[in-house]
Amino acid sequence: MRKLFAKMDKPLLIMTILYSILGLVMIFSASSISAVVRYKQNSSYFFVRQALFIGAGLLFGFLFILRMPTSKYKMFVPLLLIGIIASLVGLRMYGDISNGAQSWYKLGPINIQPTEFAKSIIIIYLAVFFNSESKKKNPKPLAFLKPLSICIVIFALILLQPDLGGALIVGGIVFFIFFGIPMRKNHKAVFVKVLGIGAIIAGVAIMYFGNNLLSKYQLSRLEFKEPCSRYMEETGYQVCNGFIAIHNGGLMGVGLGNSTQKYLYLPEAHTDFIFAIIVEELGVVISIMILLGYAYMLYRILKISKEAETLRGSILCYGTFLFLLLHILVNLLGVLALIPLTGVPLPFLSYGGSFNLNVLAMLFIVQRVAIENKNLKNKREIEAL
Repeated sequence: MRKLFAKMDKPLLIMTILYSILGLVMIFSASSISAVVRYKQNSSYFFVRQALFIGAGLLFGFLFILRMPTSKYKMFVPLLLIGIIASLVGLRMYGDISNGAQSWYKLGPINIQPTEFAKSIIIIYLAVFFNSESKKKNPKPLAFLKPLSICIVIFALILLQPDLGGALIVGGIVFFIFFGIPMRKNHKAVFVKVLGIGAIIAGVAIMYFGNNLLSKYQLSRLEFKEPCSRYMEETGYQVCNGFIAIHNGGLMGVGLGNSTQKYLYLPEAHTDFIFAIIVEELGVVISIMILLGYAYMLYRILKISKEAETLRGSILCYGTFLFLLLHILVNLLGVLALIPLTGVPLPFLSYGGSFNLNVLAMLFIVQRVAIENKNLKNKREIEAL
């Protein structure tokens, strides 16, 4: 383990640990009131659960993910695909409904959200598939249609829950990975046409069946402009209170734990609107530093992706980069009322067991790629002597 630790990307590891700690602190601060008043639990309820998930993610990452070569992922991909598709289908029969979406399995005290695992599995699958294709002397023409079809099935199953935020993230990851990989021009043209046809079909389906597909609560979220003009309505109340929290914070904040908006004005203060509470309590200056920290983390991931010795490693890192970037953008733009609010969590900072387990898993996979990059570099240096 000491040898593996020495080869890890230390700046990325430090940022991972710092943001995990910051997330725990802010989740405790944002949820302590609602845990007691709304959920009838003790004030540390969400903090303890998040800490357990973060601890499990770190333990699994250090003990298993770092030790497993990415070349072995190929063995697990078929099982992972079958498992995630089956679990997404099973939600229609056995899933719990929350906020109009049937997206969770309730297993005793734990809620499992398959959509979050689907994002990671898709990245791993595409990395393994295109790495194998790149090694073939005579790759099949339009071979990319197979993984694209599987991704479309997963996308459709997530959309049917309906989980617009999850579907948007999955669609974005797939779209940008396909455009980022080496592909013949005529194949890329076919890919664009397939996506175009799919977008038209999806648009027509939403136009004609949107009212049946989406709940009243989810349809209301599509009305996002000028939320404070609809303060007394469900469509504006929550986002406007997020604005109030940001305004209250000013440059330096009101102090850790001193938010007023977490007193049930923001029902999802510890999830969707955690950043509004951060601005209120810590201020705009610290919040900008947090965003810069995200940018640095994304830079480190992209750097490892560019240094990867295999297409598999490059896609694993690039997919993780997209995974985190899309979550950050969709969450913050929704909180700022620049796009509809879709319930997408903020990496590390928002409460969510399934989500943060997958964030940590993908970051440890990036670390594994960094280790393999250094191993191959050392091997070449030894051979050159």
